[in-house]
Amino acid sequence: MKRSHKPTGPALESVYESMARMRAVEQAQIRLWDEGLVPGELHTGIGEEGIVAGVLANLTPDDAIALDHRPTPALIGRGVDTASLLLEIMGHEAGMNRGQGGHMHLFAPELRAAGDGMVGSSGPLACGLALAGRRERPGSVAVAFFGEAAANEGYMMEAFNLASAWKLPVLFVCKDNSWSITTRSSEVTGGKLMDRARAFGLTAAKADGARVDELHATAGRLVARMRAGKGPAFLHAACYRPDGHFTTDLLVRLIRDPRREIGEIAPPLIAALRAPGGSTSDRALALTTLTKRIGALALHHARGGRDPLARARRSIGAQAAARIDLRVESEIADAERTARRRVRGAPAAAELESAPVLDAERARERTLSNGGAR
Repeated sequence: MKRSHKPTGPALESVYESMARMRAVEQAQIRLWDEGLVPGELHTGIGEEGIVAGVLANLTPDDAIALDHRPTPALIGRGVDTASLLLEIMGHEAGMNRGQGGHMHLFAPELRAAGDGMVGSSGPLACGLALAGRRERPGSVAVAFFGEAAANEGYMMEAFNLASAWKLPVLFVCKDNSWSITTRSSEVTGGKLMDRARAFGLTAAKADGARVDELHATAGRLVARMRAGKGPAFLHAACYRPDGHFTTDLLVRLIRDPRREIGEIAPPLIAALRAPGGSTSDRALALTTLTKRIGALALHHARGGRDPLARARRSIGAQAAARIDLRVESEIADAERTARRRVRGAPAAAELESAPVLDAERARERTLSNGGAR
């Protein structure tokens, strides 16, 4: 009888807890961002938890991960201290990277986890991690997480080629939400990504990112193959991100509350139509293109409903899920309170006592200097 690699019972509950913790931390980040405590844009991984947790559940401490500009779910799943991460995204010196990494450029060397906000950079990073791992920790693997648009970057394809040529144990995990910011990925991608991966000599497989059990099983087979020295692999996982490219994505806001948001988007459109230069037909075509894009995005969100946590809850049962949710929510709330106290200059949690403390005025000045006030 064929053995199933899908997590069941306590194993699935453990994976669900990891997903719930990732989601809770992302929501905490949004709260902090809404209050102006997080500078710049905020790219969350809400909707990607099934992919990240499903892959991480197949890894060991000897394995390494290279992350994209949505690194926090993987770092939380890997075991990064939550308060330290929240302090980091607020630009505080007590953060995991002394406040210098923001939310995109995060590093946890002790966990063999490295992130870079440059689109496509996780590919080359993973190749380097895999090469080092093969020499220092035989049997280990490296994972690169990235979105489907990153597959069109030159250095990502160079990473495919290098990993294949050197048979590096790299798992390239493509988190495909079908959109490259506000452009449908199919409009800017030639051919199929699965075909492209196979053309480079990668073993390629697909999985539904909303079904963590399926994702876990597929990733497990690919990781086992790599540990056996059979070269790199490509995992294509479809997902749905309800919040768009970044927090308060204008087009997503427009779809959710058109009456409120039309007041913001209409004036510049009208001004552009009236501005000198360009033909009337060109302007009409541009407006039609924008309207079609908004309509396509609205249809995409209307067909969403692919929440990996909701599906995992049904698998483990309402009672088990409620117990886990309560525990995770309490844990993350404590971490958020610790981070907020530290930013305000109040006494922090014991595990952060050795890090430098900024007083409240310096914390406010740092946030403002980074454009964090809203």
